[in-house]
Amino acid sequence: MIVHHAGEAAPKELLVDVSLDAPRGAVWRCWTEPSLLMEWYCPKPWRVESVDAEYKPGGRFNSVFAGPNGERFENVGCLLAIMAGERLVFTDGYREGWVPADKHFMTGFVELSDDGDGKTRMKWGARHANEDDSKKHLEMGFSEGWKAAAAQLETLAKMLG
Repeated sequence: MIVHHAGEAAPKELLVDVSLDAPRGAVWRCWTEPSLLMEWYCPKPWRVESVDAEYKPGGRFNSVFAGPNGERFENVGCLLAIMAGERLVFTDGYREGWVPADKHFMTGFVELSDDGDGKTRMKWGARHANEDDSKKHLEMGFSEGWKAAAAQLETLAKMLG
């Protein structure tokens, strides 16, 4: 489900807010272990071809998505904040080591919390500099794509248990 927060930032922020039937530690591993991230981070039939990440503020957060018809989408960015087991914030506005990017599309975040009975609440979103970029992201399939990826994440995290 997409939720637009009330207030000034609402038109610029997209959010998927889900309860995952998997423990928070396993969900965190799926976000912070590149080999696991590669298994779920793109909705099928797309796949993650590579992940190169250094999980510290200012560290790189790069990936390449590959489509079923030979499409390739390179994501080059930087981790802004990391709170173990709780929160990641990343952006394409900077490159590794706080080097400004030529173009900035979004700042992404994931927030994890316990949701009772071994479940995890995951708020996963994107903040954009302007409404046009937010609308473009929606048109690219943000809602459907990231909900599908969240389901893939849930399946993997459940297996990790």
